[in-house]
Amino acid sequence: MLGRIVPGTALGVLVGDLAYTWLALRLMRRTGRDDVTAMPFGIDTPTLFAMVFGVLGPVKVATGDAMLAWKIGMVATLAIGLVKMALAFAGDWTRRVVPRAALLGSIAGVAILLIAFLPTLKLLREPLVGLIALGVLLLALVGGVRMPLGLPGAFAAVLAGSLVHWGGMWLTGRAEHAFTVGTPVMALPWPTLAWLDALDEALPYLSVALPFALVTTIGGIDNTESAAAAGDEYRARDILMTEALATLVAGLCGGVVQNTPYIGHPAYKAMGARAGYTLVTGLFIGIGAMVGVLSILVTLLPEAAVAPILVFVGLSITAQAFLASPPRHGPAVAITFVPVAAAVVLIQVGGVLGALRKSPADLGGDAALTYQALLVLGNGFILTAVLWGWALVTMIDRRFLVTAAVLAVASLATLVGLVHSPLPGGGLFWPWAPGAPRALALPLAGAYGVLAALCAAASLRRR
Repeated sequence: MLGRIVPGTALGVLVGDLAYTWLALRLMRRTGRDDVTAMPFGIDTPTLFAMVFGVLGPVKVATGDAMLAWKIGMVATLAIGLVKMALAFAGDWTRRVVPRAALLGSIAGVAILLIAFLPTLKLLREPLVGLIALGVLLLALVGGVRMPLGLPGAFAAVLAGSLVHWGGMWLTGRAEHAFTVGTPVMALPWPTLAWLDALDEALPYLSVALPFALVTTIGGIDNTESAAAAGDEYRARDILMTEALATLVAGLCGGVVQNTPYIGHPAYKAMGARAGYTLVTGLFIGIGAMVGVLSILVTLLPEAAVAPILVFVGLSITAQAFLASPPRHGPAVAITFVPVAAAVVLIQVGGVLGALRKSPADLGGDAALTYQALLVLGNGFILTAVLWGWALVTMIDRRFLVTAAVLAVASLATLVGLVHSPLPGGGLFWPWAPGAPRALALPLAGAYGVLAALCAAASLRRR
């Protein structure tokens, strides 16, 4: 089954990277510039975890049928792709309406807390490797120090870290045991209609999967705005339609994870990447997954040597969010970090509980209340961050009627779980449905509604 899932998912990445390369070349011809950087592209990590723990795992546990779980995963992926295709047409309108501080702030929170902070923990597990690689990277890309032989800063950093890692392994006699890979096996992706047998069984799981279509669409709009702030003006509809089509291709060929543009365009631009790096990435991931050589690369490159690149990406995106937004909107950028912080803590707490062979149900007292608050704040964190940042920008600009409208949208989104879902998987629900978490959703939605009314009253008083 992995021989269908991995190649199918990799084919989606290949299609998306090829399309983004073409969009970058088209922008290069239209503007006459040779410094255009393509948008980065790949699989969506949050959706990966949601599909594993919210769809594939529960189906396998409930039915014992791994094949059915795979088919339901394909149905969910195809449904995500169709929803993203419909939402793509609203991308450019959203960029015009939502303030830059809200768009950039939401991905800045993800950048510094998920992309930079979590890899820093891995970096410090092997500090001799990680800190040296990070130092080389920052010297090259921040300090402007020219690397030997003119090597690119990112390559020099990974090379330095890898040499230290494998040098230590060789000196301690652990190299032979550390480098073990299996025999590569070729597995080519091809379309399948096996998912048609699982349409009815898949319906209950769409409430877990479909919110991620909205999340990645918002992320794609955010990333398009980030690229524009760095000097590369792409059309949001093109970016979003590409990720939708790539997700559909992946789903039709056996993949169970959606595709999305990655955060990090300004960082890649700073590292000297242009239009060709997405082409190389797509070919390497796509072909590498089909012939089974990706495991060799994963084994060869130590995690601590690669993690500094993610740290730099996080730093670049976070800096851009503040520098590219009006200074008076700084508090709006900052508030978007709060829901993301809850998601990060939730991830770490989940890992600790798993290591202790405990579950959130084992918590009691204040610990249980704290975990519930983290769950409510962390679920739907990207949309929450955008709405909070947007609301605060309009407050700062004293456009209180718009603030009221944004808070009213937040209230409605809370009622169905688009934001602040109390369900463990962050799934959607109807507030009148049996078993809906009304005890938590209604007070939150009501609070947003009261704030919306207060802001509307403030607008009338100001007039």
